[in-house]
Amino acid sequence: MAMNSKKGKLFTEINITPLTDIFLVLLIIMMVIAPSFQSIDNSITVPEINSGIAIEQNNAEVAITKEGLMFVNGKQITSEQLTEELLAIKDSLEKPEVVVKADSQVKSSEIMQVMNAAQNAEYKKLIVAGEPLTKKEQRELTEG
Repeated sequence: MAMNSKKGKLFTEINITPLTDIFLVLLIIMMVIAPSFQSIDNSITVPEINSGIAIEQNNAEVAITKEGLMFVNGKQITSEQLTEELLAIKDSLEKPEVVVKADSQVKSSEIMQVMNAAQNAEYKKLIVAGEPLTKKEQRELTEG
């Protein structure tokens, strides 16, 4: 807006005080709200698979229950025995592939142990199953 002043000059400056007030209010609001973002639970859940490639059954299958029990092709083992067990069954497989099927509540560190064991046993491919280990499958493994 151009306005004439007393001396006949045009007043061409913009008043930014209201704009600054708005920014300060928004800054205060964000400072108050920001700590609540940290308290949100960021749990990772496995997405549902609608389609995909079927997993062949003649692979080394490592199942991990929510209690942390590990099974290689239905045989219960400890995490320390995992590399040796994968090495032992490697020759009987057509393809050196490991399929990991775990409960949705299993910690990622346990999955990493399986990945490291597969790498140490020189498996060429590791497949993480898209569907988590069901309660029925866990019950069959622990009972069988």
